[in-house]
Amino acid sequence: MNKAELIDAIANGSGLTKADSRKALDAFIEATEGALKKGDRVALVGFGSFSVSKREARKGRNPQTGKEINIPAKNVVKFKAGTDLNRKVN
Repeated sequence: MNKAELIDAIANGSGLTKADSRKALDAFIEATEGALKKGDRVALVGFGSFSVSKREARKGRNPQTGKEINIPAKNVVKFKAGTDLNRKVN
């Protein structure tokens, strides 16, 4: 499912127009990005939670040349599915 299909599904499920559904989805994405940027966790009970964790700098290898390279530290976004979501998928 891509973003356009998700907007259609939101519109059909909620009775909102596609334009309002797009605004709602965009607002959710912006709010989630803002919270994660601040280091906060976004938890949706039953669905799951988004969080940020720090990945340390490490050494790696270029697969084409075999040369050792330094991979810098960075923040990564993680999603952990909630119990209800796991139950519905399985």
